[in-house]
Amino acid sequence: MSTRSITTEVPLRPRMSQDPVALVPELAEVSAALFKATGNRSVPRTTISLVQLRAGQLAGSTYLTVLHTGFLRKAGESEERITSVASWQDSPYFTAPERAALALTDAALRPNPHGERVPDALYAEVAEHYGEKELTTLMIAIGQVNFFTAIALIAKPVPGRSFTDPWA
Repeated sequence: MSTRSITTEVPLRPRMSQDPVALVPELAEVSAALFKATGNRSVPRTTISLVQLRAGQLAGSTYLTVLHTGFLRKAGESEERITSVASWQDSPYFTAPERAALALTDAALRPNPHGERVPDALYAEVAEHYGEKELTTLMIAIGQVNFFTAIALIAKPVPGRSFTDPWA
């Protein structure tokens, strides 16, 4: 595997020459279904965006991190809340339900060499803040970003641009 120098500039063009949706139109249907499922209003949109920003950070995807940061800014979230998602454990800016959702995201997406990723105790703590429908919505939101992580890391779209922007 070759490595790139950390001082080499990253090109402002995607790795793929065509939009993945143009190549596989069914992707648009999958995307729409996932957005509909996470937008069912059982969990505040802000919480969904915080979870998805955290998932993008954990995946190391600049595209997803920029995308979800933009969603939070458009929703009127403060810079303190947005920037402290990366260190949410020590941040005073999140509610108990948001902290539970972020903890669930970390557990689901980080390997745990010492046992189960989402132990029963964490599940019980999260369930104190979210009913079954809300928990299912959070699972879908985490899975949604995880699904798009592979696309973002492989296709490598330009951060700050959507997949539907021209691919030039």
